Amino acid sequence: MKKLCLLLAFALPLLASAQKKVAGIDELNAAAKVAKPGDVIILQNGTWNDVTISLNCEGTETRPITFRAETAGKVQVTGHSQLRLGGKFIVVDGLYFQNGYAGDGPVIEFRSSKDNLANNCRVTNCAIYEFNNPKRMKENNWILFYGKRNRLDHNTFIGKKNLGVLLAVILDDDRSRENFHSIDHNYFGPRIPLASNCGEIIRVGVSQHCEFNSNTQITDNFFDRCDGETEVVSIKSCRNVIRGNVLKECQGGVVLRHGHYNIVENNLFLGDDKPGTGGVRIINHGQWVINNLFYKCRGIDFRSPMSLMNGIPNSPAFRYVQVIDAVVANNSFYDCSKISFCEGSDTERTLPPANTILLNNTFYNNRDSAVYQSFDKTDGIRFINNQVSTKVQQPLYDGFSKAPFAIAAGSIVPVAAGKTLTKSPVFDSLNKIAIEKLHHPLNPAPGFHDAALVKKIEANAFTKTGAAWYAKLPVTKQAQPRLVKCNTTDEVYAQLETATPVIIQLTGTNYSFEKPLVISKQVEFKGGDFKFSSAEMPALFIINGNGLLQLTNVKIDAAAVKATNLIANDDGGSSNHYSLAIRKSIISNFNSEKGAVFFAHRYLIADSIILEKNIFENNNANLLSMADEKDNKGYYSAEKIRIVKNMITKNTGTLLSVYRGGNDESTMGPNLEISKNMIESCNTTGDTPLIELAGVQATTIHDNAFINSNTGKTLLLYRDWVRAHHYVGENVLKSSGGIITDKFVETGKNVIQ
Repeated sequence: MKKLCLLLAFALPLLASAQKKVAGIDELNAAAKVAKPGDVIILQNGTWNDVTISLNCEGTETRPITFRAETAGKVQVTGHSQLRLGGKFIVVDGLYFQNGYAGDGPVIEFRSSKDNLANNCRVTNCAIYEFNNPKRMKENNWILFYGKRNRLDHNTFIGKKNLGVLLAVILDDDRSRENFHSIDHNYFGPRIPLASNCGEIIRVGVSQHCEFNSNTQITDNFFDRCDGETEVVSIKSCRNVIRGNVLKECQGGVVLRHGHYNIVENNLFLGDDKPGTGGVRIINHGQWVINNLFYKCRGIDFRSPMSLMNGIPNSPAFRYVQVIDAVVANNSFYDCSKISFCEGSDTERTLPPANTILLNNTFYNNRDSAVYQSFDKTDGIRFINNQVSTKVQQPLYDGFSKAPFAIAAGSIVPVAAGKTLTKSPVFDSLNKIAIEKLHHPLNPAPGFHDAALVKKIEANAFTKTGAAWYAKLPVTKQAQPRLVKCNTTDEVYAQLETATPVIIQLTGTNYSFEKPLVISKQVEFKGGDFKFSSAEMPALFIINGNGLLQLTNVKIDAAAVKATNLIANDDGGSSNHYSLAIRKSIISNFNSEKGAVFFAHRYLIADSIILEKNIFENNNANLLSMADEKDNKGYYSAEKIRIVKNMITKNTGTLLSVYRGGNDESTMGPNLEISKNMIESCNTTGDTPLIELAGVQATTIHDNAFINSNTGKTLLLYRDWVRAHHYVGENVLKSSGGIITDKFVETGKNVIQ
């Protein structure tokens, strides 16, 4: 007995753990250097500014080394800061990244150097909020995975705005392949449209490494209004699992872009009728999409609720490999837009899916005439026991049949009353593979109809994802703008320098400006009939990122304005968006042959540009110049452009030019409406079209009257490099130029006089 006590006495110090509190980066570095398995290092509450936290210690599986905030969320990491993990069995818990950015590198990186990768490390209960490079087109990531068996769980990520995927799994070499990383129970909050590629939330692999196995597990996460681009989750490697996630109102979906043998199972795609909400896009070999629910997803084309792509003959792995051996089974679609077979078919993508099976899927739809569309031959797709609700009018392929549906009160799960597969050689064969691949058999009944599982997945998303201390949907109250009367120029400048939103009532008659009016918040100018004059400057109004400029019921005689542009966005390329709205106003006599009433500088994007019920008369300038994005990478200057019910007369210059170059297919915008306008005696100099739309993704131009405008020249020119959706119809063209369309333009009845 004494001998046993002696052994225990010697063993206890070996197992003892140290707990140490550190107050700054120097103390933290010192503690990390001597940390032993089981130690807990407490980071003192407060602001940790301009710090690089580099952790290279080694714990064990049962005794990790933990670096924990004194109070979760109260250790605020700010400025030019980042976290790097390069050891083994390290846990980081409770940090809050805000009010800064990491520069060109990632915010969190699972390596401390090229030679020191993280393995079996964990980042949990942390948050990153708008930790963005202030320049929109400066690229960086928030999280980069290297090494093996690392875990990112129960974290909150909100508001990435600059170029770059939020989270990327890197497969540079064997040290990071077959990694079995876990990305689980995280909340990925709103990401506004990037208006460019590289706006994904998660990317696993890159095209150069797409044939390597990653085995990354993306499970039980909540993706909330992630609208950065069409690929919310981009898979570019093999044998990954995407399971149990909720994608709510995301303008995009899960894209199996490269790599083979991936699994997408038990996910909820909750579109809620939001335009552009998608589901799963399938490319390459052996992809299984099983038991997912798609609810009111309304995306089209590449954002369809489900799309099986066409491939390229002899395609390199990084292009579009033909879909082969795909299995799409037991999925349910509730009031969704059409799914797509042979999506992207063109002169290059000519190979339709082969040896592919669609089995036991259900389509409940009371609003659309069709539930699928095909762009090429579907001989290589075998359709088995897919059930469609009786109100759908579409003639159906063999393997689809009409069936009654039942939906329980308060449920979004449509249950088909069609037949259940009991004896099917194909089903039996797939079941053998499913047991090995999914670790359970396929359901013989059609569709995803397990209401209890849906409730469990939803409950997990809303209650068990994200940092425990961070409000999932933070409520921010918008400050109400103050109404202020400004009789002089100095009073206007003074109001713009305040922090709160403001409505400026212009009560004077003449305003002379020696410097630009810089809009960095919500500002509305209202009322009055006055003259503006200015010194020479790039623009009279300059809208910064986060700025919202509204002109309402103002009458501006701009004859004495010497600015190049009347209104322009800031040319610094902020990562924050802006907006412009001009309503019920009159702008006249602006004379700038090299400028515009509104000029959009490159790299800064507007959520919306709205001109409504205005009069623009006798201006010698372009009206809207939005063609400064010349990189040919799919960049553009505004998500939504709306020109409605205006009278535009005696304008010399282009009325609208918008440019979106290149063949990128990842974005939805720009989206343009020109309707119910009276356009009279408007002309360009030389051969320039009056309206030129290059690469605009969606337009409707209808019920306008063009009179004596650009006679003998081009009135409206469309140019497209990728598929777009245009409609031009019900316009009156009297003594005006012609319309040049392309294959993406649907033409209605235009009256030419």
